[in-house]
Amino acid sequence: MAGETDLQRLIASMTPVLTPGTYVFATTDNPGPDLVAAALMLFREDEGVTLIVPQALAEAHGLKAIYPCRCITLSIHSSLEAVGFLAAITSALAQAGIGVNPVSAFFHDHLFIAEDRAAEAMEILRGLSAQAGD
Repeated sequence: MAGETDLQRLIASMTPVLTPGTYVFATTDNPGPDLVAAALMLFREDEGVTLIVPQALAEAHGLKAIYPCRCITLSIHSSLEAVGFLAAITSALAQAGIGVNPVSAFFHDHLFIAEDRAAEAMEILRGLSAQAGD
């Protein structure tokens, strides 16, 4: 099943969903199986392994962690080849001074937004979707 590529349909049909809980970006040289299992994302860099994990788990493991954030999932099956979708989303958030760390996965795009700006980001995304649907 291929994901959506039409930019107008992507924006108009996306349904942003705020995932419960606070996450952090953490790093370690060698994550154990419990960290790997709990990670929303794992990426290997030359300097170490970056994980997006629940904040409480990072604290329990004494990991170096930054950026307490919330995850907003854009509930539309977007194609990894879609052009301009995340650019439109991140531009709208940037106009409001909201930073975003996007992660594209097989089915959906996920936005990691500073914890104190997540509710505002949700309103912007809902407005953007409604405007595109008009």
